[in-house]
Amino acid sequence: NKCHLYRTQKHDNNSSFRMHKTSMSPRVCGFYDSLAFLTRTLSVPEFFTQCCYHKKVVDHYENPRNVGILDKHSRNVGTGLVGAPACGDVMKLQIEVDDDGKIVDARFKTFGCGSAIASSSLATEWVKGKSVDEALKIKNVDIAKELCLPPVKLHCSMLAEDAIKAALADYRLKQQEDQQEAARASN
Repeated sequence: NKCHLYRTQKHDNNSSFRMHKTSMSPRVCGFYDSLAFLTRTLSVPEFFTQCCYHKKVVDHYENPRNVGILDKHSRNVGTGLVGAPACGDVMKLQIEVDDDGKIVDARFKTFGCGSAIASSSLATEWVKGKSVDEALKIKNVDIAKELCLPPVKLHCSMLAEDAIKAALADYRLKQQEDQQEAARASN
C-alpha cells in the first residue's frame, strides 16, 4: 500500500520522458514509507498515465473489474445512475441481491476519467458478498484512501459512493413494490 510521487525530466527528443518515481507518503494516503527511487524511460502516453494516477488507479483502469450490465427489470437488481455535471463523469452501477439479502453480483459502466473508472471498479469489488446494510457503510473516503486519490479527484470516489447508495435505494424500492403487490393480491 505505497503511494508514489512522480517527477519528470525530458529525455531524448520529445518522444519520451525520464520518470523518477519516489515512494512517499502523500497526505491522502496517510502512509510514511521510506524513500525509494526507480528510473525508466516512458513514451508520452505512458508518461501521462503513470504521472497522473496512482498504480492502483492505473490497474483498475487498464483491467477494470465487473464491467457490464445486469437486467434492470429483474426484481433482484438495483440500478444507480449518478453524474457530476462539473466534470462530465457519469457512473451506472448495478447490484444483484439474492433472497437472503446478500449482494451476489455487481456491474458498472462509467464515462469519465481514470479515477472515476477505478472508483467504479473498486466499488463493485467491495459490494460483492456484502449484505445490503453492509454495502451502505462503504464511504467515499475509504475508496479514495484505497486508490490514493489526490484531492482534485475525490469527486470520483464520491460518485462511486452515491452510485452504491442509488443502486441500493432502487433495489429497496423494487422490494417494497413487490411487498405491496403481494399484499394487494392476498386481499
